[in-house]
Amino acid sequence: MRTGARADPPEADASALEARIRQEVTPRPETLRRLADVRERLVERARSEAAALGVPLRRGIVAGSAARETFLEDRVDVDLFLLFPPDLPREALERDGLALAARIVESPETRYAEHPYLRGKFGGFTIDAVPGYEVTDPAHPISAVDRTPFHQAYLAARETPALVAEIRLTKRFLRAIGVYGSEAKTQGLSGYLVELLVLQYGGFRGLLRAIRDWRPPVRVLVNPGSQPRTPPGIPLILDDPVDPHRNVASALSVQNLALLQLAAQEYLQRPTQAFFTLHPPTHLSLRDARQRLRERATHVIGLQLRRPPLVDDIVYPQLYKAERAISEEAERMGFRPIGTSAAAGSESLVILLEVEHGILPAVRPHRGPPVGLDRVGSFLEKWEDPSAPRLQGPYVRADGSLGVDSRRALRGVEELLSEALPRLPLGKDLLPLVGEQSRFLPLESLPEAEELPLALGELLGKKLPWREG
Repeated sequence: MRTGARADPPEADASALEARIRQEVTPRPETLRRLADVRERLVERARSEAAALGVPLRRGIVAGSAARETFLEDRVDVDLFLLFPPDLPREALERDGLALAARIVESPETRYAEHPYLRGKFGGFTIDAVPGYEVTDPAHPISAVDRTPFHQAYLAARETPALVAEIRLTKRFLRAIGVYGSEAKTQGLSGYLVELLVLQYGGFRGLLRAIRDWRPPVRVLVNPGSQPRTPPGIPLILDDPVDPHRNVASALSVQNLALLQLAAQEYLQRPTQAFFTLHPPTHLSLRDARQRLRERATHVIGLQLRRPPLVDDIVYPQLYKAERAISEEAERMGFRPIGTSAAAGSESLVILLEVEHGILPAVRPHRGPPVGLDRVGSFLEKWEDPSAPRLQGPYVRADGSLGVDSRRALRGVEELLSEALPRLPLGKDLLPLVGEQSRFLPLESLPEAEELPLALGELLGKKLPWREG
């Protein structure tokens, strides 16, 4: 047991709760029967339509949680991978893959990941039909999805019905605390990562005990001697068992791993239903946000931009980059940031910044050269010019250098950040959207927008999901 920590409660305290949640998230027999039928029909449909269309499909395969039955009853999507010869050019892969997918699914919509794929309906389920290559070595994929059949084979050979139940339980826990999903917006744990972790630690509670004691950065090695590529700042490293150079956990943020560790610690001490209760994201109206600002006595500004025609997985990394750049610039200017948030709607984007104060003092101290250096003359000449914005000085500072107090031309955070906006590293797709009319506005002047309540909730409505109420 860890020093200073009380013992985990008796197993019986959690067993009844977990049994009830397992039952709740287990797909109904009818769903499993329908899904098994759809999987078989999809593969056959892919084969027959490829032959009719004359495209060089090697095979179709249903993979992921729908194939291994590790999905949750209320959240089932089916991934159909259309695998083509490795020597097929990328342009032909996209052309033939999309043409084939359009003959398989109903009401197709084009989506984008590394390359385009189609989302549609088949047999009452949502289907993602994704083109890829049939490779022989998953450590050398041609496209990002080429490892998927190997993932499917690896897990299918190792997962028992008991482990599948533990995986579903774990996914529900992660969804409830808000860290399930490897999308750029979520920065959490992918379904594949969850299954590998449950497999590694033998079940839900074994995984939570391991997570509780992690000290990031954490390395979980499935294959001894593997060396996945890991950029600095990655909090969790788990090598892909089919590609030892790939970190399966690269999407997980430092913040979300810390949230998961806290949830694991608290659940193991006091397991309750709250850890499995799904909560919608916090939304705040402008009215409620303004009330909270009166209580906080801080200042919030926002930047709204037109949304580029890009998917969330491309937009959100740039939004988060813009958040950091704006906060760092505000801090450099002396505004002392408290927090940031960002959200994307269907038509526009918003980035919010909370600072301790919205106006800098009129005076701005400048430190000059030490007395005795040649540069003293030019410093004095510059600041004694009648046109210089001088409030006081020049004078000698306590450290022996010259000083002068000047008058700031701009003092408001909105004006200063708006002036700096064109030179900030906002992201390659966001920066072109910044024009002469792009301005930071105080919260009370921000117009209503679809994404604003979510961004306000993330900025001013922070809480631990399992401690709500």
